[in-house]
Amino acid sequence: MKKKLTTVDFHGTPEQEAKLLEVIAKYDGVKGKMMPILQEAQDIYGYLPFEVQKIIAEKTDTPVEEIYGIATFYSQFKLNPNGEYSIAVCLGTACYVKGSAAVLEEISKELGVEVGSTSPDGKYSLEATRCIGACGLAPVMTVNGDVYGRLTKDQVPGILAKYR
Repeated sequence: MKKKLTTVDFHGTPEQEAKLLEVIAKYDGVKGKMMPILQEAQDIYGYLPFEVQKIIAEKTDTPVEEIYGIATFYSQFKLNPNGEYSIAVCLGTACYVKGSAAVLEEISKELGVEVGSTSPDGKYSLEATRCIGACGLAPVMTVNGDVYGRLTKDQVPGILAKYR
């Protein structure tokens, strides 16, 4: 699934920007610098907001479209901050075969949050993930690290009620 960049109020601090500029300077002239720059930028901000991508683009003389392409291609990068409740549904083979796509769709419908985005109030973020290593419990979802397994879409409203 393609990640979606949603409009989230970005409130970076001057200290974060100073750290970002240090990271960019550290990799000046280094071949293959974009991946470590993006990784460290995400460590600083918790995700890669468009404003940060623009700074990286300007300071590295790289088109912002290229940076966005890297950030959306690799699943390790997030374009939106995690919500208060970070929900992830495994779409690995075992989970998918046992119905995780229907579970994911139901969560999205129940919360009104698109996959790969965060609710406008910052309460929920929803991600589709690949195998999380709990295949015996397929299909699986996590909420802030709590694992729910052997799910059906009918169980989704009850689980989400705990986080409302």
